[in-house]
Amino acid sequence: MKAWLLLCLLALPALALTPGDKAPDFTLQGSDGKSYQLSEFTGRYVILEWTNDQCPFVQKHYDSGNMQGLQQAYTGQGVVWLSVISSAPGKQGHVTAQQANQLSASRGAHPSAVLFDQDGAVGRRYGARTTPHLFIIDKTGTLQYMGGIDSIASADPADIPKARNYVKAAMDALLAGKTVPTPVSRPYGCSVKY
Repeated sequence: MKAWLLLCLLALPALALTPGDKAPDFTLQGSDGKSYQLSEFTGRYVILEWTNDQCPFVQKHYDSGNMQGLQQAYTGQGVVWLSVISSAPGKQGHVTAQQANQLSASRGAHPSAVLFDQDGAVGRRYGARTTPHLFIIDKTGTLQYMGGIDSIASADPADIPKARNYVKAAMDALLAGKTVPTPVSRPYGCSVKY
């Protein structure tokens, strides 16, 4: 009986993350050629943003300046913003390091780093399903928020001012020492191209 139970448990996929869980550590290569390990940022807030520059939902937030505004606002307060590209080679959204750097420059993006997750291992571990999909990790390495950037699931930039920005609400609460008002929301966008 015990052996059967053990086999069943081993057959289960990795359990999905939920707010309050320890954020899984990882090491990924950045577009700047440096290696980044999540645990090196213990003591700071970290925002993980899954992205794909060819996704209309990502373009909505970059073409409008919404994503850059969030990046600038929070990195300016010491928050680490890591944009993660999990698109596999040959799939939509896969870019080289040089292309990623050119994209950041041309869009006026302000992430702390752009990271490559070409085998999708980190994305799958976090359960990243869409681009964009955002995760906020607190100073102790605990996941505090996971979900969409805001409340209106569309690719229309005109919806941004009408939407509730979940990332802003979560970060403002954390920086004020308060509880995140909406720790989970449904992400929307393009599927991650694993």
